[in-house]
This record gives sequence, structure tokens and C-alpha cells, in this order.
Amino acid sequence: MTTFVDRVELHVAAGNGGHGCASVHREKFKPLGGPDGGNGGRGGDVILVVDQSVTTLLDYHHTPHRRAGNGRPGEGGHRSGADGKDLVLPVPNGTVVLDKQGNVLADLVGHGTTFVAGRGGRGGLGNAALASPRRKAPGFALLGEPGETRDIVLELKTVADVALVGYPSAGKSSLISVLSAAKPKIADYPFTTLVPNLGVVTAGSTVYTIADVPGLIPGASQGKGLGLEFLRHVERCAVLVHVLDCATLESDRDPVTDLDVIEAELAQYGGLENRPRIVALNKVDVPDGQDLADIIRPDLEARGYRVFEVSAVSHKGLKELSYALAGIVEEARAAQPKEEATRIVIRPRAVDDSGFTVTKEGEGFFRVRGEKPERWVRQTDFNNDEAVGYLADRLNRLGVEDELMKAGAREGDGVAIGPEENAVVFDWEPSVSAGAEMLGRRGEDHRLDTLRPAAQRRRERDAERDETLREYEEFDPFA
Repeated sequence: MTTFVDRVELHVAAGNGGHGCASVHREKFKPLGGPDGGNGGRGGDVILVVDQSVTTLLDYHHTPHRRAGNGRPGEGGHRSGADGKDLVLPVPNGTVVLDKQGNVLADLVGHGTTFVAGRGGRGGLGNAALASPRRKAPGFALLGEPGETRDIVLELKTVADVALVGYPSAGKSSLISVLSAAKPKIADYPFTTLVPNLGVVTAGSTVYTIADVPGLIPGASQGKGLGLEFLRHVERCAVLVHVLDCATLESDRDPVTDLDVIEAELAQYGGLENRPRIVALNKVDVPDGQDLADIIRPDLEARGYRVFEVSAVSHKGLKELSYALAGIVEEARAAQPKEEATRIVIRPRAVDDSGFTVTKEGEGFFRVRGEKPERWVRQTDFNNDEAVGYLADRLNRLGVEDELMKAGAREGDGVAIGPEENAVVFDWEPSVSAGAEMLGRRGEDHRLDTLRPAAQRRRERDAERDETLREYEEFDPFA
């Protein structure tokens, strides 16, 4: 059964915002109580947090769909809805967050580092918050905004100072078991190690971590064997240790050829050219292994490698290797820039930035894109005429109508607000003025051609009454 997973696809959905409430205060002996609808609650966020106690992405492999809590709707009596509960997902240290196209969204290194994978939707305003001197009793409220949904990929890159690389059965697991307190599985057959092992080594006053990267064989960088799955785990290491088997029983292999093959795979993977290398000639406790090490050592040193003869059985050379690695790790740590406190960067909007764009996409068709117009459209109840009129007022005050006129839009042209896959399309009717003075009864807007049946009947009755009064005033009984 799989116990180690270092790459998963996660489907996250933030919580939806709660709808605002349209309510009027009603109490005995208190006429004209006014609007008292509360605001909807904010939807919960989906947050990734680095947790040192988590070492694998196995939980998300089994349950890849995660959703945060929704905000509660507002209620009458100025009662706002409760905010949705945030969903906090613990991930291992060294997790990289990517989108479906492979673009890096976040690199989570360090305990407590967070990344908001999905933002909850805003809660809708109740009619009490929408009241103004010109609109004293709004008959509508704003809808809650949908939460953000996103498909992301989580990749785990082991955070270690030293990486042991080499052919299967070269003795990497044996070395990490004697250098540290790690207890990996050790056997005399290839691909014994199926997951990266991590151990902590103490050399003098230096403490560093060492990782065993399994499965490297010819063609690993192209997906052969297990190497491609685990090559990403060497990217963060400060030094690479080539573990060469000096007592191999395969007649077609020798340590120098093994080194060349692994170096070729690392070069094809890329990004590791400037990483320091050390060669560990392993299994020198075997007589033939010591003889082979004596033969190839001058050749490796001539190439510029620091060579150590080691044995996991007799512990020969392990202390020297451990202190040499500690020195390189200390140099790498000293060369790293010092961490500075996170600065708060304020980026004010440009004076000429209206916050939206108007583009012509064809003859008689225009598209409006921008954070505010798109959010306002999502929060509008198009079954309520007054809410639609309020949206028209807001768009006009933002300057959308002026920009449409500048772009050449004419009455009756099609206008879409939002992206192509989720846009609201309507026929543009430019207004001379916009405001509460154009509103009729609560819940109606005279700027809309299509009226509800009840409003249409009231309009007809009013017209008949006015006609009757006009005829009565014009009637002369002495004529």
C-alpha cells in the first residue's frame, strides 16, 4: 500500500458568500421603521500551511476535493450572517504549488509558511447598508459572491542539505543508516528503496540533513525506472554525494561508468550544474572493493572530485566524510542572503486607471472587463428590477457608459460584462441621467422596458385614472 506520495492534483473550492437580506422593520406603534436587512457572511478561504509533522501528501491523494465553509445569509433586525470557516490544509516543508499549466504559484519552505489557494466570496450587502438619502427604503439586497475554485498541483521537494545519489544497491540506504538515526529498508536487491529517506547528521557543532534519493538508472530523466519521480528531491540540496559501488557483482558495470551515467542524467534534468560534488567509494570492506578503489581513485581526483573511501559495515571513512559534508553545508549557509522581515508593499492605483477596460470584439459588440464591474454583476439579483437599476447606476458612476461611447457603442449594441465563458450580455441603452429620481415604486425601475405583470397593471390603472380626471376637468355643464 502506498505510504509516500510527493505529487498530487488538488481541487479546492472556497466558501460562497452569504446573501444579503431585504427586510423592513415592522413593530407596533412604529410606522416607517425603515430597512433592517443584515449583510451576508464572508465565505471561508482554503489555506495551505507548512507543518513540520507532515511528511507526505498521501491524505490529498485519497481525498483530492476540499471545500471551505460558506457564509451565512443576513437576517432582519440588522443581523449579519456568520462568516464561513476557513479550511486549513497542512502540507510538508518544501511543497511547491503549481497551476495546471505548470506555472509556480508558491514555494512553501519554512514552518508556518502559508498560501491562500482559494479566496472565499464576499458577503452581499443587506438593504440597510444600501439605504441612502435618495434611496431610503431599498427593496433589494446584494447576492453573496461565489468562492474561488481552482485546480492546483502540489509537488514535494525534500528540504535537505546533502543528497546521496547513485545506482540501485550502491549502498546509499546503508550509509544514511549509519550516518544518522534513520532506519531505511536495506536489502541486497535493486530498488529496495522506493521513497526518499531523510536523516539528521551531527558533525561537531554542525547539524545538517541528508537524503537518500532512490531509483537513478540510465534514462531516469526521461521517466525510466523511479528516478524521474525523485529527481526533484535533489534540487534543494547544497551538495551531491555520488555513492559508487566498488563491490558490484555485475560484470558490465564499474564505478567510473556509473558516475558518468548518473552525471549525464543529472545534466539532462538540469539546474544542478553548479552544485558541489563529493565521491564516496563504498564497500571498501570487501577485499576486491578496496583494490578497485585504489585503482580508480587517482582518476577521480584528476577530474577534480574529492574522494572518500567508506564502508557502512566497518564505518571506515564515515567520520571524515561527515565532517567534509558539514564544511560544505556551512559554506553554503553562509553564502545565502540573510532573511529579512517581510516588507509591506503599497502599490497605489494610477491616476488614469479606471479599474476596467472596454474592448470592441466585433461589429456592434463590446466587452467590459474589470474587478468591480464583474463583481457587481455577480452580486446582482436580475429578478429584481430595482437591483438591476442599482447596478446600472453603479456602472454609470464608474464611467462604463462614457467609455462605451468613446469606443463607438450605439444604442442597441451588445455589451458583455465578464469573461467569455461566464459573462452577462445585454443590449446597451444609454441613459441621460441615472439616480433615484428615475425610480418609481419600490421594486420597479422605469429604465427597464419589460415590467412585471403587477407593475404593468398598476401602470394601466394609473393611466385610466389620469384620463378620467382630465375628462372631468374639461367637462363644462353650461356648454
